[in-house]
Amino acid sequence: MTKAVSTAQTPPLTESGDPLLLRETGIIEALDTALNGVHEPRDIRAATVAFLSAERAHACAAIEADFATHPRAARVTVEAYAQLTDGIVRSVLEVATTRLHPIGSPTEAERFSVLAVGGYGRSEMAPHSDVDLLFLTPYKITPWAESVIESVLYMLWDLKLKVGHASRTLDDCIRLGREDITIRTALLEHRYICGDAALADALSLRLRHDLFEGTAGEFIEAKLEERAQRHRRQGGQRYVLEPNIKEGKGGLRDLQTLYWIGKYIHHVGRARELMEIGAFSPEEYATFYAAEDYLWAVRCHLHLIAGRAADQLSFDMQVDVAERMGYRDLAGRRAVEVFMQDYFRHATAVGDVTRIFLTKLEAQHVKTAPMLQRIFRRRRKLKAPYREDTGRINVADEAAFLADPVNLLRIFEEALRTGMLIHPDAMRLVSAHLDLIDDKMRSNREAQKIFLGLLLKHGNPERALRRMNELGVLAAFIPEFEPIVAMMQFNMYHSYTVDEHTIQVISTLAQIERDELIEELPLSSKILEEGINRRVMYVALLLHDIGKGRPEDHSILGARISRKVAPRLGLNAEECETVEWLIRYHLLMSDVAQKRDLSDPRTIRDFARQVKSRKRLDLLTVLTVCDIRGVGPNVWNNWKATLLRKLHTETARALEHGLEAVNRDQRSSEAKRALRSVLEQSGDWDAKQIRAELGRHYDPYWQSLNTTNHTIFARLLRGLDDSEIRIDLHPDDDHDATRASFALADHPGIFSRLAGALALVGANVVDARTYTSKDGYATAVFWIQDAEGHPYEASKLGRLRNMIEKTLHGEVVAREALKDRDKIKKRERQFKFPTHIVFDNEGSDIYTIIEVDTRDRPGLLYDLTRALAANNISISSAVIATYGAQVVDSFYVKDMFGLKLHSEPRQRALEKRLREAIASGSKRAGN
Repeated sequence: MTKAVSTAQTPPLTESGDPLLLRETGIIEALDTALNGVHEPRDIRAATVAFLSAERAHACAAIEADFATHPRAARVTVEAYAQLTDGIVRSVLEVATTRLHPIGSPTEAERFSVLAVGGYGRSEMAPHSDVDLLFLTPYKITPWAESVIESVLYMLWDLKLKVGHASRTLDDCIRLGREDITIRTALLEHRYICGDAALADALSLRLRHDLFEGTAGEFIEAKLEERAQRHRRQGGQRYVLEPNIKEGKGGLRDLQTLYWIGKYIHHVGRARELMEIGAFSPEEYATFYAAEDYLWAVRCHLHLIAGRAADQLSFDMQVDVAERMGYRDLAGRRAVEVFMQDYFRHATAVGDVTRIFLTKLEAQHVKTAPMLQRIFRRRRKLKAPYREDTGRINVADEAAFLADPVNLLRIFEEALRTGMLIHPDAMRLVSAHLDLIDDKMRSNREAQKIFLGLLLKHGNPERALRRMNELGVLAAFIPEFEPIVAMMQFNMYHSYTVDEHTIQVISTLAQIERDELIEELPLSSKILEEGINRRVMYVALLLHDIGKGRPEDHSILGARISRKVAPRLGLNAEECETVEWLIRYHLLMSDVAQKRDLSDPRTIRDFARQVKSRKRLDLLTVLTVCDIRGVGPNVWNNWKATLLRKLHTETARALEHGLEAVNRDQRSSEAKRALRSVLEQSGDWDAKQIRAELGRHYDPYWQSLNTTNHTIFARLLRGLDDSEIRIDLHPDDDHDATRASFALADHPGIFSRLAGALALVGANVVDARTYTSKDGYATAVFWIQDAEGHPYEASKLGRLRNMIEKTLHGEVVAREALKDRDKIKKRERQFKFPTHIVFDNEGSDIYTIIEVDTRDRPGLLYDLTRALAANNISISSAVIATYGAQVVDSFYVKDMFGLKLHSEPRQRALEKRLREAIASGSKRAGN
């Protein structure tokens, strides 16, 4: 079982200096004194609220000050908030019954009791939790009781408490509890606060005998279904970017579900009693206790930071909570990442405990499969020392199982072989004996064979890996994996923790092998069909991010770690060398495809020199595809697929026919022939016009754009007047974007003006090219997406065109208009990315490549291109690679004389201008 991060138990708040509301006695007497001489009902209510408001503020300050001394453990804190609320409720009831609605001798019908239900009933409250109350009467509510309840509620509302309330008779509680599982759950946690104690006792007795007895199976089934639906609503993943501390997978509600079921069946009053009756082992209870204490601490910090009820750990909140909980930056990792790793490890521990507990109860109380289905379902026979237990694999002989440490791996192989799940008792046994996985076991040839078999043999390795990871077996067998377990990456690009990302990546490879992604990934599917070394591929994917979280480049460190791990997994020397190379360069293909101009022959030649062979190219292609798809559900798109396919195709050709086969002249000739054919077939162009069009452009224009683009520009340029601006907007499925093509008279800064116009309409530029014809016209094409990262809908293209035309004609000044639009969302402001600017004169034969790696924002491209234009830099193309809140803009440029930027002083001066543009823009955007 995943070990939770330990949290120290905290002493209770000291009594000597406690505010009155945190004491068992004294508050009623002090309130009586405060109300002396006050007689009018309105004045009594006002004085009561004023007195209790001051006392509540005093008490809240004391609780918060005490919490600051143990910021990672909140058990005392949540109980103190509940105790504070008890004091307030008792006080207002005392005022309502003795001063506002006094009654001499209440009749039997006028008895009533006030009970806490829900989380308040468990004595668990965060600073801004709801106050859920049940006003209980023996029979129909009398006018007197109704008046008392109304006065109590008005005073609680005036105290700015969020009160949930119900007034019910004993019979109502039983009837409504039968009809509604939510009401039944709330009643399960009722707790007497004040009023008639005998009435509260009567409710407890009737609930047990008239409602709870004999209905455990129904309750468990309802709670398990409710839990499953809640997880689906929260994304179905424990490791989501911004988890919900209460409702998310591995959150507080999962622990509460466990407690509800335990209390319903075993009538326990505290979670500790589940251990005392054997439902928990001591280790499992310790995990439960630590996780609950920690999660409540996080929730309390969220409430205190927000000043209201808040359960979503949003990006900005994560940073603030980490600081309040005392986390500090470590080498290579931000404090927020250390905090979130602790959070996710606790969430994993919650999953372990609840899964074991609920699965056991499910087997005992819920019929999940009809008897006939169980009889006729064929299963492979289990090998010794295993047995089938309620449809799951269990250990028949514990001594025999533990006698051979390899069984700690073998049980996962047996689960994949038979298609059966592992019984929670077997999981407990495995997680309790991880110490058996030592160096001797890791070097055991059979253990190595079994582990590789889990990856290679059964077609669904992710199932075994995820369970092994949750139980700690994966980190025990590969200790180098342990640091990345539950490691969060604080950015908007990665949706998962590093270990979950690794499992997602391996799952993608298995899907390709199962022919499930042929349409989406035709190239990768074809590569696998033709055959690759699967041992190398799976091990490389397993280890590709194993170096993360340290100051050193994770690719270099990961490659070095693989030198130790790959041989231990049974790979031969050649396979180990290939795995090491793949890990060292696992980002290379993605970087080249997304950050460089693939139409530049130099890009292809340089990449081919690094890859060296078709075998490595194929392996790297599949690894890159799986890696990108494993980042998150919406990261992969047609544009990335198109780029990678193009890079693979061009590189394969270069490797097969020689690097010189990739040259500019050949591309230009082929492009001109293709355009000539299209124009001739259209019937609108005579021979002279075609010759003029083919002769008006320089080589880069022909080499960088495809025939579709050439055809559009031929039509836009035809008869173009110097004062005209012609625009063509059209969806481009290959780019997953809208293609915006512009033709107009050339002038300095044209790229920047176009970028400003697009920024004003909220367009995200994903790629851009601009060229000047020999007769002085600019042809520019930008591929743009809307705010959601999709091509613009056809219905919005008209408005898009109008705004672009107004900006280009000077009716709207982009620089001024962007001041109000270039803003970074509050929840995204905590993402910090240091700016890196690199000048590369080797990556292209005719251009200097300026790569700017920085924090993304709406007006960034406009600011950068304005700075370049102001320094007489001509931009040929811009390749934009976005990684969540980080962006890498690569500009292919020349100076005003058409030369590369070789002068270092010139480079330094230009870098200074670009940094100034970034800094001033960030200040404007509020970051």
